[in-house]
Amino acid sequence: MQIIGIGLDATEIPRIAETMARHGERFLTRIFTEGEVAYCQAHRHAAQHFAARFAVKEAAMKALGTGHSHGVLWRDVEVVRRGGPPQLQLHGGAARRFDVIGGRSSVVTIAHTDTLAIAQVILMGDQ
Repeated sequence: MQIIGIGLDATEIPRIAETMARHGERFLTRIFTEGEVAYCQAHRHAAQHFAARFAVKEAAMKALGTGHSHGVLWRDVEVVRRGGPPQLQLHGGAARRFDVIGGRSSVVTIAHTDTLAIAQVILMGDQ
């Protein structure tokens, strides 16, 4: 296996909190999956968790080499927790792009402070 894509993103938590306050459910349902919304809202500082997932989505789109284009939508990139570290789950256009570039696995790293969420996504493939 070798690295076929790397993405890094930093998202300001206050910016996400302001967007959530201004646009509410419309913003959440446009950007995040139902599972992500449930996970984040179950935490005391939900904006911090939403910002971290937003950063993962941005980093994944960079790693895929698409940004917000080529049919890759916000909700096509999902952060899931299965009793361990966060994992990347791709749907729709993101999953198709992952297959096209020969993706086999991914690694996600998330870190945050009170004001900044940072995420890195590494895509691995057989190329």
